[in-house]
Amino acid sequence: MSSPGADDLDRVREEARARPIGGVETAGWVRRFAPRVPDPAKAAARAGFRAYGRATAALRDGPDYLVIGAKKGGTTSVINWLVKHPQVLPLFPRLQRHKSPHYFDINYHRGPDWYLSHFPSRPARAAHARRHGLARTGEASPYYLFHPAVPGRVADQFPEARLIAILREPVGRAYSNYWDRVATGNESMATFEEAIEAEESRLASATEEWLAVPGHYHFSHDHHSYLARGRYAEQLERYYAVFPRDQLLVLPLEALHRDPAGSFRRIEEHLGLEHHDVDLTARNARENKPPIDPATQERLGDYYRPHNERLAHLLGEDFGW
Repeated sequence: MSSPGADDLDRVREEARARPIGGVETAGWVRRFAPRVPDPAKAAARAGFRAYGRATAALRDGPDYLVIGAKKGGTTSVINWLVKHPQVLPLFPRLQRHKSPHYFDINYHRGPDWYLSHFPSRPARAAHARRHGLARTGEASPYYLFHPAVPGRVADQFPEARLIAILREPVGRAYSNYWDRVATGNESMATFEEAIEAEESRLASATEEWLAVPGHYHFSHDHHSYLARGRYAEQLERYYAVFPRDQLLVLPLEALHRDPAGSFRRIEEHLGLEHHDVDLTARNARENKPPIDPATQERLGDYYRPHNERLAHLLGEDFGW
C-alpha cells in the first residue's frame, strides 16, 4: 500500500477551507449575519466584550465543569451537546463560537479576571436558573488533558469543578490528529509516518518544567504530539493526584458512537443535570482522510499495548483497544 502524499495534503486542506469545523454551533441568524461583518468590526466587538467581561469579573463565577480531552476524541461533540441542554449556559458572549478560552493551557498568564470574563454573570445565571431550575456553565479544551501543568492549575483555582474526559482508541486518534493538523495548515510533513518519526525531536524541548511557566507555549507540544497524546494513563494520573476519582468521568469515544443517548445521560448525571433530550449529532469529524497503512496500524498497535494495559489497570475497565 502506498503512503499518502502531497496530493492528499492539498486535497484535505482544500476541503477544510470549504468546510471548516470546530467550536460551538451558533444560532442560524448569527451564521448568516457574521460573514457580512468586516473583520475590523468583529475584532472591535470581541475586544469590547472582553473589556466589559474583565470589568465585571467580580460578578462572574468560573466553570462548573471542564471537558478536558482527548484531542480528536469527541470533545467538540460533547460541549455542543451540553450547551443545547436547557440547564447549561454557553460562554460569554454567546454569539461567539469558541468552546474554550484556553486559560489553563495557553493563556494562564492573562490571569483569573481575564478567565472569568468569559463566563456569564451571576445575575444572568440566577435568571436562567429561575427559568430552568439550574444554570451550569463550563468549557472544553482537549489540550487540558495533555498539558502537564493544567491539573494543578485547575485544582488550585476551581477544586470543585466536575471533569469529563472522552478517550479514543489511540492509533485512530493519532492518525486523525495528523490529518486534522494537515487540514488546518499546522503540519507540513507529507506523511503520518514522517510526523511520528519526528515527534520525539519536535517535543524534546517541551519539558514539564518549561511548560509550567505561565506564558510559555510550545507549538509542537500542542500540534505535533500524535503518539504522546494517546498515552492516556500518564495524563489521567496527574488528575487523580489532585482530584477525587468521582470528580472525573472517563468515557470512550466508542461508547458515544454506539450509544450517544446513554453516554449523554451519564454526563448529565455527572454534572447534576436533569435529563433532557438534545440533538446528539456528532460534530468536528473529518471523513476525507486516506486510510492508514496497515503496517503502521500494526506497529502502533504494538506500541500502545502496554499503555492501554496501564490505562485498564488505572480505570478498572478495559475499553477493548
